[in-house]
Amino acid sequence: MVKKLELPKMRGVEDLLSMDVESPTATVNIDKIRLPAQQPRRYFDPEKLSQLVQSVKEHGILQPLLVRAVNGEFELVAGERRLRAAKAAGLTEVPIISKELSDHQTLQIALLENLQREDLNPIEETEGILELLCIELDVNSGEVISILNQVANAKRRNLELTENVSRQLEIVESVLQGVGRFTAESFRTSRLPLLNLPDDVLESLRQGQLEYTKARAVAKVKDEGERRGLLDKVINENLSLSEIKQLVKELTPGKPTVKETLNAKYSEIGKRLKNAQVWEDAKKTKKLEKLLGDLEQLLE
Repeated sequence: MVKKLELPKMRGVEDLLSMDVESPTATVNIDKIRLPAQQPRRYFDPEKLSQLVQSVKEHGILQPLLVRAVNGEFELVAGERRLRAAKAAGLTEVPIISKELSDHQTLQIALLENLQREDLNPIEETEGILELLCIELDVNSGEVISILNQVANAKRRNLELTENVSRQLEIVESVLQGVGRFTAESFRTSRLPLLNLPDDVLESLRQGQLEYTKARAVAKVKDEGERRGLLDKVINENLSLSEIKQLVKELTPGKPTVKETLNAKYSEIGKRLKNAQVWEDAKKTKKLEKLLGDLEQLLE
């Protein structure tokens, strides 16, 4: 009988595997393992996956896949890269460790494993952490963002947090400490803005086609057609960040200087004065003379 797990403060998949729980390693037919219906978005670098396939051909699967029993089959919890590599290498059986896990725990572990990947890109990282926070706080992503903004606003105004928000902040900081990369504020300011990037730029980031610093530069082009063309050029020609910024500058209309703005206003006012009815009104004429006098004095 497999004992049921409680994972309130689990910091990673390896922590789970090291717990003192009955979890014998077994070998099962690879066709009996299926992917879960709900799992984190994943992009696997083809080159690194190819290297893993070669390793599996030479040495086999060195670390068992973590699964749970569902309807006479096994649902994968952690180890998708190894499973993919095993299939590509032609293995018919793989080692597993089966544990009794709830849907909540299964998704939590899958997210943590995804966040521990070496080839994780910033978008996957941001979305994974956000989803992990949703699970721990039992709220949706919009509410997580709202909590982080409430904390930031309170700090900016030197206000005390409500008891509920203070408790939620403790949970957020605990999760982020487990991930080991951010504080609540650094996650809010450096990662959440990435989710507001245009869809085409976001998708390229998810697929590991460009770095996020380059993605943020490309996103400054607001015209969708021009941005799509620039994005393709950046990816196909592997342009440097400085080259991208130069192209963005050429595509983005420059903001007029103060001098250009005032000159344009002066020209417009001059044209309107010629056809205005100001000269027929003595009070307006006198006021205009005073304004022109002030202008002349300013110029001198």
